[in-house]
Amino acid sequence: MDTITYASSIRVKARYDVLVAGGGPAGICAAVAAARLGASVALVERYGVLGGNLTAGHVGPILGSVGEGTMRDELVSLLGVPDNDWIGETGKAHDVEKAKLALAEFVAAEKIDVYLQCSVFDVLRSGPVGHGPYGAPGDSPRAGAGPEDPAAGAPVVRGLVIASNEAPFILLGKVIIDATGDAIVSTLAGATVFKGREDGLMQPVTLEFTIEGVDESRGLICIGDVDNVQLFGKRFLDWCREQADAGKIPPSLAAVRLHPTVHPGERQVNTTQVCGVDITQVDQIFPADLQLRRQMVLLETFLRENVPGYEKARIIASGTTTGVRESRRVLGDYLIDASELAAGCRFPDVVVHNALFIVDIHNPAGAGQAEDHIQYCKPYDLPYRCFLPKGLEGLLVTGRCISGTHRAHASYRVMSICMAMGEATGMAAALAATRGCSPRKLPVSDLQSAMTARGIRLFD
Repeated sequence: MDTITYASSIRVKARYDVLVAGGGPAGICAAVAAARLGASVALVERYGVLGGNLTAGHVGPILGSVGEGTMRDELVSLLGVPDNDWIGETGKAHDVEKAKLALAEFVAAEKIDVYLQCSVFDVLRSGPVGHGPYGAPGDSPRAGAGPEDPAAGAPVVRGLVIASNEAPFILLGKVIIDATGDAIVSTLAGATVFKGREDGLMQPVTLEFTIEGVDESRGLICIGDVDNVQLFGKRFLDWCREQADAGKIPPSLAAVRLHPTVHPGERQVNTTQVCGVDITQVDQIFPADLQLRRQMVLLETFLRENVPGYEKARIIASGTTTGVRESRRVLGDYLIDASELAAGCRFPDVVVHNALFIVDIHNPAGAGQAEDHIQYCKPYDLPYRCFLPKGLEGLLVTGRCISGTHRAHASYRVMSICMAMGEATGMAAALAATRGCSPRKLPVSDLQSAMTARGIRLFD
């Protein structure tokens, strides 16, 4: 492989208490939570709109549930879907277009500096905490540096190199939060990351889309693999499998999921999928997107020709970016496992309480679920240690790339739980920045006290 080494002087554009990379459900909540504690906050988002899977990803409904009093309740109410229906039985997909403005207003109200169409290009790391302020003699921030001398302590993440339309620039932060979903910041900083299950395969990528023209008096709803809704005297999903076996739709599309939206006559379709895609490899993105968009047209035709009430169905909107369920996961101070979630685990350093969703592993090698039986969970906790990347200081990770196994990730990756994660890490970052300590040195009891003072329930 050819390489080129070059050196460039890059201006420091601004300094913040808290710097959040990624403006999806976790990142938005992290930024707002930090700002509400008085921190100066920047939010960096690679797309031209905030929301991540809430907007650009076109994902709905907002699945999963968490304990009382989190920002999740505030956000879903803002988006017009106030129920906390964890599995989607009565939930409806939000209006994505309205969400684009509502989420922007939600962030703007907190005086957060938002950098749209800006991507994280590199990470600035330095020696251990206590060496001095940003760029001071002896601190030696370096982009792309290797591991520090273990005797000198863990490397500290100090800032981000940002690629933008105006030119590259640097943002510095006392505490940085990786809410990118793909663990981009953590990876560049040198964290240990994992991808997929034991054989390396990850859950398939998807493009969700919305159709209109459904006759509500006849058009069925199917929320997914837990649904037993009937069609033609049999389980709808079994009928879909028969249609795939008969060649009417590709085998990978045999699980047709049809969610209602807040508008009558619409359905959110979560069916397209391409297996074997690693979204962290850029040469795989366009072929996957092309295949997914072709599948959308196939599904529109299939529904119109075969499903009662869908005779006039028409695609009206879709995701503007590939829908990713799984990519990198960061190794933290604690690695949580699905068996703990199934048992309803409790932790003394809890920062997300009573999270609930199934272990929802979309088959990495085919349609439907990867496992013969869906693993249900009891309401479980997520400990603060899962948000602390092992061997790094000054950095928190939040959202679906926190420290957990492939199977555990399949439960907590949904948007409701990611919102609660973001709020917790945003508050932790603000408290650590105010005190001048690393997030790892922040007493978790102080974070829990701040959260409960805000009305977030952490204990039964």
